[in-house]
Amino acid sequence: MKLYLDPGHGGSDSGATGNGLMEKNITLDIALKIRSILNSEYRNVDLKMSRTSDITKSLDQRTNEANAWNADYYLSIHCNAFNGSVRGYEDYIYIGLSDSSQTAQYQDIMHQEITAVNELPDRGQKKANFHVLRESAMHALLTENGFIDNPTDAAKLKSSAYRQKVARGHVNGLARAFNLEKVAPKTLYRIIAGSFQAKENAQDRVDYLDSEGIPSFIDQVTISGQVWYRVQAGAFSSRSNAEQRLAEVKEAGITDAYIDVEGNDGSGGNEDSEEEVSGYSIMGPGMLSPEQMDRFARSVNPDAPLLGHYYQTLGSFYGIRGDVAFAQALHETDYFRFTGVVDKGQNNYAGIGATGPDNSGASFDTPKDGVLAHLQHLYAYASTKPLPDGHPLVDPRFDLVTRGSAKDWVGLNGKWAVPGDRYGQLILGLYENMVKVSIQQLQEVLEQIKIS
Repeated sequence: MKLYLDPGHGGSDSGATGNGLMEKNITLDIALKIRSILNSEYRNVDLKMSRTSDITKSLDQRTNEANAWNADYYLSIHCNAFNGSVRGYEDYIYIGLSDSSQTAQYQDIMHQEITAVNELPDRGQKKANFHVLRESAMHALLTENGFIDNPTDAAKLKSSAYRQKVARGHVNGLARAFNLEKVAPKTLYRIIAGSFQAKENAQDRVDYLDSEGIPSFIDQVTISGQVWYRVQAGAFSSRSNAEQRLAEVKEAGITDAYIDVEGNDGSGGNEDSEEEVSGYSIMGPGMLSPEQMDRFARSVNPDAPLLGHYYQTLGSFYGIRGDVAFAQALHETDYFRFTGVVDKGQNNYAGIGATGPDNSGASFDTPKDGVLAHLQHLYAYASTKPLPDGHPLVDPRFDLVTRGSAKDWVGLNGKWAVPGDRYGQLILGLYENMVKVSIQQLQEVLEQIKIS
């Protein structure tokens, strides 16, 4: 199934505004969450987005692109506004279609699934002469996800956890309407070696485990509204392997360590609200091999270029987590499918200098130079030290960065991407999925070796 996903407005067109929110930002975040769920949970979904950042794009450009791509479905995400007193959700198909049309049948399904989870008054299924519905050659739906100028609806839309629910409702509708095949779920056993309210205490635990030869990292979670910094010391698809690691952690003196079971619904057993991923510094060693990075990219896009080697070796040269930078490149390029303003031939994997349709950013002579520029740009943000000798400076915006202004990935919010209030979290969420998939694949190989 080929889905053209259209976050409404963008760039100079803010869309509706109210209660400190702009429609263009809300619609982009919901659309990116839809993309993330589809890419990680479903097979055989080919997805193109009208925009993946805050750019200006005309309605003609959007529908022409969808038509030229021969999409099967056009899904346009919007928010509403009126006079501040109206609330609720509604969706639209083209006014010239009958109630018995296939598009109307898809609308029935989408409406049912979205309203089942979005906690908004149901304003009904409607028809209109909107450009994206009229000019798109495929089945099309436009959703209006609450009134941004209504305080009650806006309070919900301000929450990332709520926007995740809205995205989930859209995905549920797509999965049901188009009979999408879900990736077989697997149980993951994560070793939790302590939870702390002070991040420095969590870092002390990570440093101690490292001294004992046990790799770990900090994972930020929210439980009943309270932020905790949780130390994770491994994740396994095999319970026996998880128990072995748990024994090692306890032998190191962490007697309160435990196994957190991530079930088939994708949620852990000890959280009761949305999990936030943070705590990764930009500088540091990577965990994934080039083969693991490339395999993950090609599991989504079979034509993805093999760049894992460059991200590992050049990342190691600059002391940057090359595998997380690789995840950033996946996010920026839509798994190297280049569905945004940057063209494949630019070798610009980080969107450096790209600001909109009229400015697609920098171009680099080779894929290696593109990766080199990406890592140099990260080095500028993460370090105040001079750029190490050994490679030429190819990042054209290196000297424009406020040096050392983003020590970790979440620190890139509002800097690398504008407004980008969850830019770093999206990258780390994708990276966490990369690690999870790689662990599962490795465990499957080891289990096959045992069997044979």
